[in-house]
Amino acid sequence: MVDFQLAPEQEILRQTLAEFARERVRPAARAADEAGAIDPQLVREGWELGLISAPVAEWMAGETSTRSALTGAIAAEELAWGDLAIALRMLVSSLLTLPLIEMGTDAQRRALLPRFAGQNPALASAAVVEARFDYSPGELQTRARRIDDGFVLDGKKCLVPAVEGAELILVYAASEEDAGRRRHDAFIVPADSAGVARRRERNMGLKALETYELTFDGVRVEASGRLGGERAVNYPRLISQWRAGLAAMAVGVARAAFEYARDYARERKAFGAPIATKQAVAFMLADMAIEVDASRLLAWETAWRLDRGQDAAVESELMRRYVANATLQVTDSAVQVLGGHGYIREHPVELWLRNARGFCAFEGLTMV
Repeated sequence: MVDFQLAPEQEILRQTLAEFARERVRPAARAADEAGAIDPQLVREGWELGLISAPVAEWMAGETSTRSALTGAIAAEELAWGDLAIALRMLVSSLLTLPLIEMGTDAQRRALLPRFAGQNPALASAAVVEARFDYSPGELQTRARRIDDGFVLDGKKCLVPAVEGAELILVYAASEEDAGRRRHDAFIVPADSAGVARRRERNMGLKALETYELTFDGVRVEASGRLGGERAVNYPRLISQWRAGLAAMAVGVARAAFEYARDYARERKAFGAPIATKQAVAFMLADMAIEVDASRLLAWETAWRLDRGQDAAVESELMRRYVANATLQVTDSAVQVLGGHGYIREHPVELWLRNARGFCAFEGLTMV
């Protein structure tokens, strides 16, 4: 039976991150969006809360069983309520550390995870999405060709976050044929490897988060750089983990937009009464509240299944489609509730709408 009653430690985490998002992240969101950059000190404050180092420390202490995708979803929602771009930047190194903890070899964990311990972890990223009209995470065109001493990577990726300053990039590619089908592998690539070219993207949303188009031209990777070694990775599970994380963040964005529009409608008066008392506005706000709660339940169900080691491929795909549409609907409705004020930068709803528009295309930007 599905049970979403939060454990005491989960509720403490939620409250801690909600306060951090309210006091530190939300006030910094507009300036970061306008500048196209995030204050490094703010990112460090998020790291000091253990966003990256806590799972690493648990593994180093032999406590990997305490990791929870549901707890990760709770954290992701609260941070994204503050700001999506800042939340993604604070969690970006987990795109390497979490797959490494769960699916890496013992040698890979021992060699790499200590870099991400403590309050100032190393920076890492991951390259998943490809700039094609027919892109699908299950049909990657970036190729990994086996050679005597390892692999050679060729292909192009987009929406790769926080490459500048990153030490490592986890690159997903299709490798050798396996029973008539290509299998998908993940390769740990030093960011300064020969053959890696980068170009910063200019996006409609996520303007504060640096994302890059990366080109891999004959990039050589040692055999030990394939995550999981010969066992490789459970790629369908990774897809579900990405989608659960992004859905949780989408819920945070939608919830922020709903709450702002609700509070505005209570204060804004027209013809002597708050506009929240007008039937059209009240019904719109009710629909927004329904979509926020429905989206959260879908995200939590996927995370709940992941925590039990169950296959969540179907649930995560249905969730991804529903939540992407719901978040766009809620943020667009928030702009409508504010009327002309919704279109100007004095209010944050236009920023949330721009960010929400990307959830239909986002893959692999965060995970739980």
